[in-house]
Amino acid sequence: MSNLELNISPAVTCEDADLAASAGGAGFGVYVHWPFCASKCPYCDFNSHVRRDIDQSRYAGALKAEIANAASMAPGRSVHSVFFGGGTPSLMDPETVSTVIDAIRSHWSVVPDVEITMEANPSSVEAGRFRAYREAGVNRVSLGVQALNDDILKFLGRLHSRAEALAALEVARSTFDRVSFDMIYARPGQTPAEWARELEEACGFAGEHLSLYQLTIEPDTPFAALHARGRLVVPAEDAARDLYDVTLETTDRHGLPAYEISNHARPGAECRHNMVYWQAGEWAGVGPGAHGRLDIDTGRTALSTLRAPELWLANVEQCGHGIEEASPLSPEEVADEYLVMGLRLSGGVDADRYRVLAGKPFNPARIADLVGYGLIEELPNKHLRATLSGFAVLNAVVADLAA
Repeated sequence: MSNLELNISPAVTCEDADLAASAGGAGFGVYVHWPFCASKCPYCDFNSHVRRDIDQSRYAGALKAEIANAASMAPGRSVHSVFFGGGTPSLMDPETVSTVIDAIRSHWSVVPDVEITMEANPSSVEAGRFRAYREAGVNRVSLGVQALNDDILKFLGRLHSRAEALAALEVARSTFDRVSFDMIYARPGQTPAEWARELEEACGFAGEHLSLYQLTIEPDTPFAALHARGRLVVPAEDAARDLYDVTLETTDRHGLPAYEISNHARPGAECRHNMVYWQAGEWAGVGPGAHGRLDIDTGRTALSTLRAPELWLANVEQCGHGIEEASPLSPEEVADEYLVMGLRLSGGVDADRYRVLAGKPFNPARIADLVGYGLIEELPNKHLRATLSGFAVLNAVVADLAA
């Protein structure tokens, strides 16, 4: 068990205006990681674990303690968003969710229109708990539908069927103010025509938000082992680009344009919590394997917690937190994060804000080159954004702009 000692003082000198400026108007968020799943999907490399007989009262107490510790480092914030991610947060007891939300409210002020999102699997058992989550304070749900075909769902290792997914969507719409769901495409052998038909159907079920992710082969997953043996082949780069083009055309036509590479929403329905990340905002991360970015008296600091649930739990109970690492970020690192995340957005990055973060402006010659190559474009509001061609080589674009 780690006995990590942190020498971090509260940021008592920060004014609200300074906080808003440092976050670029993105607001302050709290990420809560629930690391447990009923089963591990073969494509997943998230910090998730299959466990039985979880002592939820102990984990709720530990989450409360870690929230209190985060508030001691970042006092005086106004919470704009809370996100329960995982793992499978919809395996949490409603009482656990309520305990966490109450703890957040007790340590920080919460804006009246706070967004509180829970990721959920669309099984019928979990859908039946939705009303209790709503009563606990959750007002937005993100369902892991992933596909609308039973054979594909089995291939992806999902425990629900198409019928269960659609039933859960119906319950979610009748319970929560805001509903989103995820789909995975660029699956083995998938054609643009097949994806277009499935996405057309998905857009018909969608309300305000869709997250559409290309299947990627992550190291140390069952899919990676199959891929290495040639038993699982994902679409090549050109084929994946064709599928992405279908994604953009179809969602645009249904009034769900991309506001980020993989996220689509009706105007005004963007996920506020994710915008905190993408706009280099400030957030506290609690729970096993959570990450955060806090502006404290030593500057912007990257924090991460212990990944193993049992080790995290023991450390919180002994030390009052599960933080494994707290690393101050240099201005260059902060600016690079802003570029990496912000260029994923349709609105791009603010050149003036980059200059403040990095302590230097963009190089006009490099901007001219990237514009000439058709990889970025300059907007009238002094923003730079990646083009469709730029998205395909985004890491190279970021490296060139930051040099």
